[in-house]
Amino acid sequence: MKKVVTRFAPSPTGTLHIGGVRTALFNYVYAKQNDGLFLVRIEDTDRERSTKEFEKNILDNLTSIGLIPDKKPINQSERNEIYIKAAEKIIESGHAYWCDCSPDELDQMRKEQIAAGKKPMYDGRSRYLGLDRNEKTVLRLATPEEGDIVVKDLIRGEIAFKNSELDDLILLRSDGTPTYHLCNVVDDFEQGVTTVIRGEDHISNTPRQIHIQNALGYPQLEYAHLPLVLGTDKKRLSKRHAATNLEEYRSQGYLDSAIINTLARLGWSKGDNEVFYLNDLIKDFNIKEVQKAGAIFDLTKLEWVNSQHLSNLSIDEFKQHLEPFLSKIDIDIENHSNVNLLINSMRSSENTLEGIAKSLIPYYKDELDYDTKAISKFCSDNSTILDDIKDLLLNIDNWTEDNLDDALKSYQTEKNLPVPKVNQPIRIALTGSTKSPSLGLTLSIFGKELSIKRIDDLITHLNQ
Repeated sequence: MKKVVTRFAPSPTGTLHIGGVRTALFNYVYAKQNDGLFLVRIEDTDRERSTKEFEKNILDNLTSIGLIPDKKPINQSERNEIYIKAAEKIIESGHAYWCDCSPDELDQMRKEQIAAGKKPMYDGRSRYLGLDRNEKTVLRLATPEEGDIVVKDLIRGEIAFKNSELDDLILLRSDGTPTYHLCNVVDDFEQGVTTVIRGEDHISNTPRQIHIQNALGYPQLEYAHLPLVLGTDKKRLSKRHAATNLEEYRSQGYLDSAIINTLARLGWSKGDNEVFYLNDLIKDFNIKEVQKAGAIFDLTKLEWVNSQHLSNLSIDEFKQHLEPFLSKIDIDIENHSNVNLLINSMRSSENTLEGIAKSLIPYYKDELDYDTKAISKFCSDNSTILDDIKDLLLNIDNWTEDNLDDALKSYQTEKNLPVPKVNQPIRIALTGSTKSPSLGLTLSIFGKELSIKRIDDLITHLNQ
């Protein structure tokens, strides 16, 4: 049995898109679960828009997220001679011809076809003229004019196309450069690719590429066309829905494992198991179970999955992931008297590492930015309560979470006050906001001296 070989073939005309990551992921997983090879090919024939910076971004991000190719990536821009030889082979086989139709002639042809209610396409008028090559001619594939071509798709089953609806696509431009379809087919063959897994927007390309395979005598491949990644409005994912490139999500503090988990669920499910890792995916994924309908990318789902992956980290792993985000805001993670208790208490405060890092600012820095809405809601008539709490805390010698919780509960009961009336002003004093772990724990983390100082600071602020 032939070894399974898949490929991810991005164009370096932009940074690595989240939809591209999913395509790469499914190619990687399918190869690994079949003990095969995962390859990367840089399709950089668009010389105007392709850049080495984008190429580096794509390759670096694939590597960092764990989707490492099994062989060195190849660049189409370095393989022109191979494509020209393939084109010559097609000419020799009689499956291609030279066409000298001008742009104006082609434009008029399409206008007439549209006016007649026909599909606009090249009508093959140069096919039987026997033209020689010159500076104005392009090389076209002589597509069979009758019959059907059937694509066997691992996700969608058999898809039939009428040859009469496929025009004679261009293989070589007038300047001699090869087109996308020719390069794609030749490279798949040269790289030993057996299985093409890509987005459904390529379905219409597949019969055209099979015809080129046939003209070259290449074997047909396996195909699987993934559903498109859509926003919550069921339109193709764009920046109006959420960030669209991988780098943005990683810079916000989403774990690679959480991104992979979320992307794998776009079009495929693992029963009731919502949280899993790459090794689980390799074990359980089935390409034939991928849905045909568009896959909805929901940012809130990613946030939830990320929070689960964060909670599964050991404290040392969590600190290691968090440290770069704290460094960005000039915080040394170890510069706290009870760092492990603090980090463990705050690891679920937000859904991203960036959010958690920002929530830790009050625990490391003296100057607080008070939430004015919170102050207005909970502190406008609470100066007496804060004075009482300050006196209460001054008299607590055994500064433990349990003792602090008990003392605050007794005060709340004695004064017959609702819990938020007591607890929220203290949270605001300590952190500037109403968000923190349990209050006894928060006070124990800050310590007696700093807790009382911050209550004093808030009282002063309220009296100004």
